Amino acid sequence: MDAAFEKKAAKAKETLDLMRAQSTLGGGEKRQKAQHDRGKMTARERITYLLDDGSFQELDAFAKHDCTDFGMEEKSFLGDGVVTGFGTIEGRLVYVFSQDFTVFGGSLSAMMAKKIVKLQDLAMQNGAPVIGINDSGGARIQEGVASLGGYADIFYRNVQASGVIPQISLIMGPCAGGAVYSPAITDFVFMVDQTSHMFITGPEVIKTVTGEEVTFEKLGGSVTHTRDSGVADIRFSSEAAAILGLKQLLKYIPSSNREKPAKLETAKAPTTNIASIVPANPNQPYQAKELVEAVVDQGSFFEIKEHYAKNILIGFAHIDGQSVGVVANNPGALAGVLDINASVKAARFVRFCDAFHIPLVTFVDVPGFLPGTDQESGGIIRHGAKLLYAYCEATVPKLTVIVRKAYGGAYDVMSSKHIGSDLNLAWPNAEIAVMGAAGACNIIFRKEISAAANKEEKRAELVSQYTEKFANPYIAASKGFIDAVIHPEETRAKLMAGLAATKNKEQNRANRKHGNIPL
Repeated sequence: MDAAFEKKAAKAKETLDLMRAQSTLGGGEKRQKAQHDRGKMTARERITYLLDDGSFQELDAFAKHDCTDFGMEEKSFLGDGVVTGFGTIEGRLVYVFSQDFTVFGGSLSAMMAKKIVKLQDLAMQNGAPVIGINDSGGARIQEGVASLGGYADIFYRNVQASGVIPQISLIMGPCAGGAVYSPAITDFVFMVDQTSHMFITGPEVIKTVTGEEVTFEKLGGSVTHTRDSGVADIRFSSEAAAILGLKQLLKYIPSSNREKPAKLETAKAPTTNIASIVPANPNQPYQAKELVEAVVDQGSFFEIKEHYAKNILIGFAHIDGQSVGVVANNPGALAGVLDINASVKAARFVRFCDAFHIPLVTFVDVPGFLPGTDQESGGIIRHGAKLLYAYCEATVPKLTVIVRKAYGGAYDVMSSKHIGSDLNLAWPNAEIAVMGAAGACNIIFRKEISAAANKEEKRAELVSQYTEKFANPYIAASKGFIDAVIHPEETRAKLMAGLAATKNKEQNRANRKHGNIPL
């Protein structure tokens, strides 16, 4: 009797080991080689590179589709085209799914969707990030509406998880059709040069419908989406670099909205002389990134959407070890004006930081909103309001430094005291006014200038007087709109003190279902 049981147990073990081995093969060695030939890792290799050694715990490795149309009952692979499970990154729990292009081109079936949805539910339940590694040709057409319903099930979870747990998408291959909407709803999208592509309709369909010829790269490559569309946040030269970038991002954000970001035990102060970065001439450009790096902990700035809407800079950093979200007008591009793209870019970042308890540090050097018929017809009023709304809505600590210019409505929008900023600082040469001195004088003193014998001399005289009287931070400080006027070299210390003072900030808002931000 014991021998029979032992034989049965040995057979069961053999079966399990065999099925485990089969589940790791994906679509087979030939297709895995083809994946490597394209310069891409396999689905499992990506997970191995992402997670701590030995930490991955796979779920649903033996799942299979149940489609019987088009001969699909004879085509089946364990796992059904996606590897799902949980593990750790530097000891932190994360949930991850990795689509397997070697199985039906990574196409989404009803079973694949069930596996991903289960993962999303577990991540929300346990308060951990979801990392999605996308490499799929789209819906599995043999399953018809079942695959479309699977997409919708995933989208629904994306929305429920938004602001609850971080959601990060790595685009490691094609991501087409309805599949693109899941990454679009997630918090961050990373792409890889030459091998990542996102689009609603592919080049062949576009050519058929419109007659336009376009390459995959031009239509939906990493340059297009990080520079032109703003769909993706960062592009990387390789899959390995993208995964390392994701690991770096996790250092700044908590695992869920139940926590605050972890404070680093060690922090190195910057060595750059901050006063040397910003020119005294308010019309002379400089790169905001250099200013930010001269204030935050050395080497800690992690920029988001670097190539999109360069007139505003966003990213994460540490100040004395504390994670912060940084927003800064960038005079090095379009003089740092706010336009449609800059407003949308910064607004979504502000809302992410607010959702996950990350304090906001804003550096202001803005001449106003970009004028022009293109901006007006494109909805600068509607889109500019998004940034205003985001700052007004945010209840995290908000610290603001006016570096040079803060003109017009852009002064209000860029985390001013009037919309709830906790600490508002200004450098001595800051100009806070409705508009620049020259423009203001052309309006206020139009008659005096017109009547003067030497118009240019009179204009220069009036501009000088206006600048001395109004283009400084002391009028705003006298009204309590600026908490302190500081020397540039005091900026880091003042921000450190402000962060320490606001670390226990609590702000109760009126009870409501949700606001109606203008989309």
